[in-house]
Amino acid sequence: MTTATPDEIRERPRGLAALKEALERPLTPYYLLLGCTALLLTLGLLMVLSASSVSSYEDSRNSYAVVERQLIWVVLGVPAAWLVARLPQRTLRNLSTLGLLGSMVLLAATLTPLGVTRNHQTNWLGVGPFVIQPSEFAKLAVILWAAHIYANKERRLGELQHIIVPVVPGVGAVTALILLQRDLGTALVLFAITLSLLWVVGAPAKLFTLSASVIAVGAFWLATTSAERRQRLLSFTDPFKDYHDSGWQAAHGLLALSSGGLFGKGIGASQQKWGTLPESYTDYIFAVLGEELGLVGTVFVIGLFLTIAWAAVRIATQTRDPFVRYVSFGVMVWLLGQMIVNVGMVLSLLPVIGIPLPLVSYGGSALLPSLIALGILIGFARREPEAAAALAARKRNRPARPAQQSRGL
Repeated sequence: MTTATPDEIRERPRGLAALKEALERPLTPYYLLLGCTALLLTLGLLMVLSASSVSSYEDSRNSYAVVERQLIWVVLGVPAAWLVARLPQRTLRNLSTLGLLGSMVLLAATLTPLGVTRNHQTNWLGVGPFVIQPSEFAKLAVILWAAHIYANKERRLGELQHIIVPVVPGVGAVTALILLQRDLGTALVLFAITLSLLWVVGAPAKLFTLSASVIAVGAFWLATTSAERRQRLLSFTDPFKDYHDSGWQAAHGLLALSSGGLFGKGIGASQQKWGTLPESYTDYIFAVLGEELGLVGTVFVIGLFLTIAWAAVRIATQTRDPFVRYVSFGVMVWLLGQMIVNVGMVLSLLPVIGIPLPLVSYGGSALLPSLIALGILIGFARREPEAAAALAARKRNRPARPAQQSRGL
């Protein structure tokens, strides 16, 4: 073992220079994605346990009922993420069209007697002992399919018709099925993903202006067609004005965040989860997190999402493979966009549209495709030429295990 000389120690980068050097290493995105995913998943299980314990006990006399179901999805999702991280890229591309068609079939099935209604929306599907939300899987399917189409058309993307067809009509068909379920929030997420992919492939600015105008007018019109959405749209800026009706959820979310202070009340000490905060372990889990872990906890969670976004952008900008570029950027917009919308809802900066916090909120239908998407990104990160070479070099330099001595008779 060699020790560094004083001159070598003085030459080592410090401060921002050391951070920049660390971020530029080929394996940095790989380790950041692994670490941030594991931290968010662990924190999510902890917060689901805390936020759901009271309601779980009231419903089933088992405080662990909800978190046990979430743990089942984690047990399914982690091996699935590990598997897709090692799938050849060609396999992912070959499965993309089948995934899109499968998600459309499942979305259409929710409009049949197989559909399950929850919170006035029939966007769930009973499959054996599980109840899934097909629209969550459709987000990942759309990203993979659109990335596959655009990668095949890489040399023809200078023409507007090749940018629009068939991606825009295909995503439009999926979005129409989701809107038939009256799920405006998921439809808006799909619009955001589509616009981001159009931007990456070089669509003209006038197309974005037209699309944004149509989406804004359409979303506003759809919001006003539902009495519940209309009340949320009118009350989110001042939830305390209609505290006992449409502003109840938003107001109690703000009360939870404001009472958490800098370091929070401690894990399990939330008061709002005792029946006053609706959806405390799903859409509004960020409010319980802020109450129990304080400003430090909320900033830490947001920082983890921003780190994942940075790693995804790093992969997208460093790769030469168009499929990797489009998938990485699409997944980044999906996860980061949902985080921004969810936090904005809890802070009453945006209307409540039922968007969960990825990896943290309860719900296997949202957790499983999110883990698979992150598994795909991790696979991209470890297969980049420089990263793959660094991993191979580490394996070669790993010291061999000492051979076991044979015992004499």
